[in-house]
Amino acid sequence: MRLLSKWILRVEKYVKKILEANVYDVAIQTPLEMAPLLSSRTGSEVLLKREDMQPVFSFKIRGAYNKISRLTPKARKKGVITASAGNHAQGVAMAATRLGIRSRIVMGENTPSIKVDAVKAFGGEVILHGDTYDEAAGFARKQATRTGATYIHPFDDADVIAGQGTIGMEIMRQYTGSLDAVYVPVGGGGLIGGIGAFVKYLQPECKIIGVECEGSAGMSAALKAGRRVSLRAEDLDQFADGTSVRQVGKETFALAKQVVDEVITVTVDEICAAIKDLFEDTRTIAEPSGALAVAGVKKHGLKGKTVVAVVSGANVNFDRLRHISERTEVGERRELLLGVSIPEKAGSFRKFCSAIGKRSITEFNYRYAHGGPAHVLVGVQTSAAEDKSKLIMRLSERYEVQDLSDNEVAVVHVRHMVGGVAKIEDEKLFRFEFPEKPGALLKFLDLLGNEFNICMFHYRNHGSAFGRVLVGIQIPAGRMKYFLGQLDKINYRYWNESGNPAYRQFLTVS
Repeated sequence: MRLLSKWILRVEKYVKKILEANVYDVAIQTPLEMAPLLSSRTGSEVLLKREDMQPVFSFKIRGAYNKISRLTPKARKKGVITASAGNHAQGVAMAATRLGIRSRIVMGENTPSIKVDAVKAFGGEVILHGDTYDEAAGFARKQATRTGATYIHPFDDADVIAGQGTIGMEIMRQYTGSLDAVYVPVGGGGLIGGIGAFVKYLQPECKIIGVECEGSAGMSAALKAGRRVSLRAEDLDQFADGTSVRQVGKETFALAKQVVDEVITVTVDEICAAIKDLFEDTRTIAEPSGALAVAGVKKHGLKGKTVVAVVSGANVNFDRLRHISERTEVGERRELLLGVSIPEKAGSFRKFCSAIGKRSITEFNYRYAHGGPAHVLVGVQTSAAEDKSKLIMRLSERYEVQDLSDNEVAVVHVRHMVGGVAKIEDEKLFRFEFPEKPGALLKFLDLLGNEFNICMFHYRNHGSAFGRVLVGIQIPAGRMKYFLGQLDKINYRYWNESGNPAYRQFLTVS
């Protein structure tokens, strides 16, 4: 009984704050609209809450404005400061400018210029500091203490949570029937906490389902452990950067425990496929975090239900679209990426295509291999409903086949590399994420010095804060421990891919 009373008091507190929230001087009531194609594909009635249509193209303006508008005249004179490289930064800048308040936004030095320019366009003063969000946030808090400026937390603040919760209020007003579930992207937890409090208060039977990228699933980990946990920075996936948070908030976690029914995780490929689905229904390109809820709806499969997916934002760098498009077909399982060994003789390609059958070959990468079988990297287009294991099984009866559809080295690097294989003594293969800023490569090379020879290098820009790099390095016997110690000094995320099957098949001589 005491626990129930505590639940009611906390939720009632937020419902009251949401009803009193001041957001509509800058934010708009976004549409709740039917997604006919998604509804047909999932077997549910899918409604989209279009927060991508806000003036800053994300929901973040709600919480930022509600918080800043409540500052005292004395606090307003000293301005506001925050740390963010994304939508929160733009929300704070716009809100402060509208209220005539000075805003300073601390962003990492590797922040893409498009995000820096966007904050400046909304009137914010940009301070570039550090390589990570944690470094930027630490610096911003020190500046707040030194200058007296108010630090605007991106999620762990009651007024910010209430501002985001106005989305839940709008959903309840816009849909007068009974909802079965609301799917919400989860980063620090402010959005799902605010929406969940209001929806659960009016419709306790409606499920509140959070959706996270599997490489940054902080809320899932916290709910499982029964306490907030801190994800390791080196393990944090930055693809859905808008929700890539090492630790959920203290207040947001307490609220989530009371109003969230379930949190599910989705893959990068599933997010990319959801971006395409949203484009087909709305002709809008969501950012990866903005498409999380749709990916969750597709994965969860609540057939015959009425559900809402919150499309949280559309601030996607144009340069990222190439990478997203490439991964979409894999995410929909409409393309198989296979590594196949076929005989090195005339007519082999024709026979191989005959074995595949009447399907489109999306790519075919091959270079002559002297004295052995030809190793082919082939993309095969398939229907979403097809049993792909049958195709692989049929090919395996004639050839040596490896399914590389989920292999990061193959998908991100090998399929774009040309040339032949090589046998290089002591070669090891590593995959890195380099911060996208001047000097990142030189810092890496300086650390290696003259002892370690680079024998292969592949880099692609994906329009995000981190570039994906594949490097072949000659590491003499007995020097691996020293080499790894050197890598730890620069704090770049890395993976040892020396045993990766795509590397073994296409880039080296076994």
